Order: sequence, then structure tokens, then C-alpha cells
Amino acid sequence: MKLNVICRLEPGCLGPQGSSKIDDFCQYILEEMNALNTAFISLVVVPRNDKTLPEMQFNVLGKKMNRDQAGKYLQKFDKNLDDFEGELEGKLEILIDKFMGY
Repeated sequence: MKLNVICRLEPGCLGPQGSSKIDDFCQYILEEMNALNTAFISLVVVPRNDKTLPEMQFNVLGKKMNRDQAGKYLQKFDKNLDDFEGELEGKLEILIDKFMGY
């Protein structure tokens, strides 16, 4: 039973032309982001084309969880949601710079 995390990226994170690059970027980082998967977390990064959807969504067994519930779930594995999100954001920053050639 894994915590499924859907991370939706704003096209603007790739600059003014981000909407034309975001799909390629999500494919580009797929393998790197899989490194954040664990025995209890499954991560997917997709474009955030629909602004009504949250940037982060948590599910377990197909049921949506709020952030507090996801944090409590991770505590069972001695993990912290803030630490996971910080690691995710740091990894994304590095990969965005690499993709953009900075």
C-alpha cells in the first residue's frame, strides 16, 4: 500500500515558453524522479494544465488524502512529508536548470 503522489508542474517554471516545453520536461525527468520512489511512495510528475487541480495530490488505494492525512501516513514509516517535499523541490530545481541549460 503506497502513498501515490501526483506532482503537477506549472509550465511557467520553464520560463515564458514553458507551455511548449513542459511535456518534454516531464518525460525528461521521469527516470530521475523515480529515484524518489520508495517502498511506500510512488511519485508521478505531470504538467499542471488544469489550474483547478492542486499542485500536489495524495492518494492511497485510489482514495484522495489531504496533506495532513498524507503526513500521518508517512509518519508510520518514520518519514516526514515536509522533508519529502523539500527533497522533491530541490531535485526539481536542479533538473529544471539542467533541462534549460543553466
